[in-house]
Amino acid sequence: MELTKSLTQPKVIKSFLAIVLGSIALTISAKIKIPFYPVPMTMQTFVVLFLGISLGYKIGLASVGLYLFEGIIGLPVFSNSPEKGVGLLYFTGPTMGYLIGFLTACYLASMVKLEDSFLVVLGKLVFATLTIYILGLLWLGTLIGWEKPIFALGAKPFLLAEIFKISILALLAKQIVKIRKFI
Repeated sequence: MELTKSLTQPKVIKSFLAIVLGSIALTISAKIKIPFYPVPMTMQTFVVLFLGISLGYKIGLASVGLYLFEGIIGLPVFSNSPEKGVGLLYFTGPTMGYLIGFLTACYLASMVKLEDSFLVVLGKLVFATLTIYILGLLWLGTLIGWEKPIFALGAKPFLLAEIFKISILALLAKQIVKIRKFI
């Protein structure tokens, strides 16, 4: 019994550290704005997909879940949240659908396998990212009204940046997925 317990403790510690570091990486990626056309780019979706590919669905989802929890309780982790954070009020605002979509995207990105071809990886990452935008646009339309140009407001300005991030991840995915064996 003691031997089993001692063998699992390092794995639990590694997993916990990976979850916390994943949440920190997601927070940092939300705060840094990179000049890009037509709108500045954050690396949030890149990190969400990276967490799924590198950590697998359990630890990846736990990282994204921790990040969302931190934001809901008022820590200033979200992209445009003020320094003092605003918690649930900010979370339930216009970006809530996208934030929830981070969970689906992370899960779907975790389905990338070492033996997948480049095109299969690319397809999986595009589909994962689509879930962020589908959930985001559904919530945005519900919140601000469907008579508004929802796609033009909530997706179109970000498409070029998403193509860029997905392409980089697809090229690196075979190396990134190898991280899983160390967690």
